[in-house]
Amino acid sequence: MKTLANQARTLRKLFAKKRLIYLLLPLAGTGVAFLGGCSDSWSNSSQNKAQQDQTQQERTTPQPEQKSNQSNNQSDRPLTPTAEDTNFVSTVSDKVMPGVVRINVSKTVEAQLPEGLQNPFFRRFFEDKLPKERQKQGIGSGFVVEPNGVIITNAHVVKDADSVTVTFTDGSSFEGEVLGQDPLTEIAVVKIEANNLPTVELGNSDQVLRGQWAVAMGNPLGLDETVTLGVISAKGRSLSEIGASDLRVDFIQTDAAINPGNSGGPLTNARGEVVGVNTAIIRGRAEGLGFAVPINTAQEVAREIINTGEVQHPYIGIQMLPLTPQVKQKLKQAPNRNLDVEAEKGILIAGVAQGSPAERAGLQPGDVITQIENQPVSDAEKVQQIVESKDVGERLSLTVQRNGQTQQIPLQLGEFPVESLRESGRR
Repeated sequence: MKTLANQARTLRKLFAKKRLIYLLLPLAGTGVAFLGGCSDSWSNSSQNKAQQDQTQQERTTPQPEQKSNQSNNQSDRPLTPTAEDTNFVSTVSDKVMPGVVRINVSKTVEAQLPEGLQNPFFRRFFEDKLPKERQKQGIGSGFVVEPNGVIITNAHVVKDADSVTVTFTDGSSFEGEVLGQDPLTEIAVVKIEANNLPTVELGNSDQVLRGQWAVAMGNPLGLDETVTLGVISAKGRSLSEIGASDLRVDFIQTDAAINPGNSGGPLTNARGEVVGVNTAIIRGRAEGLGFAVPINTAQEVAREIINTGEVQHPYIGIQMLPLTPQVKQKLKQAPNRNLDVEAEKGILIAGVAQGSPAERAGLQPGDVITQIENQPVSDAEKVQQIVESKDVGERLSLTVQRNGQTQQIPLQLGEFPVESLRESGRR
């Protein structure tokens, strides 16, 4: 055991400046049908648009503004910029904004001592007299996907919430209940008790193309009903590309302005169809880099939350690094030469989580995974794609090189311990 621990420490030191990808966090499983109260109507909105128009005329709370049929007729609009473009964003905003909500959250957090009382001398006199907890207020965005009050937002918006208040653009407010949240895909579902609510129209994020228009809506910094315009800068951005090693989503990238408070709001195309859930920005390093969870992923996760209250994720439990010539060169220069890596390609295991499926299967730091289910693997994204396509409890066959010898190692996927992520205080 000492040898394995030494190998793990050696690998961590060698590649401290490289990004190590953790396969402790898997992607969401496939979605299932809704429970009774939630229909499949929010899968594709073209079918239910007529129903939505009718229910919006009948709804009593909150009452949306009446729009002409002409203003909402965007189904034939080109998705890419054209010479005729003038002010289509106003039309998109009028169509979508009634279904966009502000989410106010109150949560209990640990109170911090004032800086002047950090000195142990003063703490003796005042620590017992100061409150141990305080209320923290937060704000985010969301959008209605079912007329009976089903709302999609970001998981970090409602994390640890004691109370949730949902406010519509007409000023009407409702108490919200968090049905569930998935910190690995950043999707949560909130339910309010109301009927005949305005809903957004959902698009197909698989059909999104680079260069198409992107419209972001929400409440950045508490500024209600904010609309920003940009384009789809890229799609399929992986966790390693944007540094979000604790998420398992291939993001849509946009240059439409996204700021704190936009989280959970919709990203739409030029037709007003929601194609993403605004989630993240990269601060301090660049401007115009915003990211959204694809709406297809959000729908799958939301359905599973509604159906079961949670999302199960299969996981292996390894810290991994793609094996490259540069990595092999560093291994040769390591002071601890117990590592004998002969493989030219594969995934180098830099660490194994205690109690994980990987540990139970006998995987060790220094092992190189060359194939999973007879599929060659040379990058973290490929490993994650294979794992996420399986269910908790399924078995995988791993081809592993250890000390110059190739062996087959069976591994049973476990359920990712979400509590460990929550306790780590990522957000």
